Amino acid sequence: MKLDFWKPKYGHHVTPKTKVSFHADAQQSKLIEALLTQERIEYRIVFHDLQKAIENQFTKGSERKKGFSHYHDWNEIAMWAYSVSLNKPKLASIVQIGETYEGRPMLVLKIGNQKSAKKGVFIECGIHAREWISPAFCQCFVNEAIRTYGKDKAMTKLLDSLIFHVLPVFNIDGYVFTWTTDRLWRKNRAPTFIDKCFGTDLNRNFNISWNGIHFDDEPCSEAYAGNAPESAPETQAVTTYIRNNLSSLKAFISFHSFSQLLLYPYGYKDEEAPNHKKLDQIAKSAVKALHSLYNTSYTSGPTFSTIYPVCGSSVDWAYDEGIKYSFVFELPDEGDYGFMLPEHEIEQTCQETMLAMKQIASYLID
Repeated sequence: MKLDFWKPKYGHHVTPKTKVSFHADAQQSKLIEALLTQERIEYRIVFHDLQKAIENQFTKGSERKKGFSHYHDWNEIAMWAYSVSLNKPKLASIVQIGETYEGRPMLVLKIGNQKSAKKGVFIECGIHAREWISPAFCQCFVNEAIRTYGKDKAMTKLLDSLIFHVLPVFNIDGYVFTWTTDRLWRKNRAPTFIDKCFGTDLNRNFNISWNGIHFDDEPCSEAYAGNAPESAPETQAVTTYIRNNLSSLKAFISFHSFSQLLLYPYGYKDEEAPNHKKLDQIAKSAVKALHSLYNTSYTSGPTFSTIYPVCGSSVDWAYDEGIKYSFVFELPDEGDYGFMLPEHEIEQTCQETMLAMKQIASYLID
């Protein structure tokens, strides 16, 4: 049987004495329980009914708050992005950087004082479709930045010095698919050379050790790396935009879920990055700032040794392109909800992650 591994992302990364999360259908579950019991492996069933868990993500009826404490579909996010650029022209502008495989516009919001800010930070959300808390954070970040500019000294200083290039949803086609068809879809929606298998994992499609030792060339796999580096139009759009803005970009930050980690290069090799000490210092201070609000614990470290090896990832590619402050957040939680983080958790996640973001950004202007 093939299991959908949530943590780690692949079965072959399962190691002794580690916590593993995976999804299996109802027919397989009894057999799996019997095997785990037979092997004396401790387990618990987090979701007895996955569909119910999906439905429970949403706050019910009158309890549902307006604004950014709930999840938005792609049409709502696109309308929001345009409205931000129209309503706050001195702080926000919008750029279409390309189109997805299915023809949807890929939008970047540029947030900052266009007159005084010289350096840039690229923020990427929603590269994996099912990780809904990631685009939710991107929206939170933009709204909080604009709302507090001129009121909060730290944020005002950041926006006067930095332009944040925010890609609220990288994998738009996949994200739409999670709302309409399959909540747990991860890849984009491009066809492959196998008729029944769709999608490239965009976070394995960058031209950095693309066909390395951990390369996945199986089109039906959740982590299929594509038929060539930058083969996906979404990847091409992002790499072109970053190359065109490389001289000003000082940081690259990618948002995923779940696990509560703050990672940095490298993922494709077990070596320290040239500025490892600085990356480690920044990550530790960001994790400390995040922890200060609700005592949420994060682990930080290089991707390869902290979680598992990854080839073709956006953060390693950005780092080797010359963006020396490159990080990956794995947002909450640690497995109780997994990809189905409820809406009532969004506000806390946004507030604490903003503290970490401010901490990272402060190193770029000091």
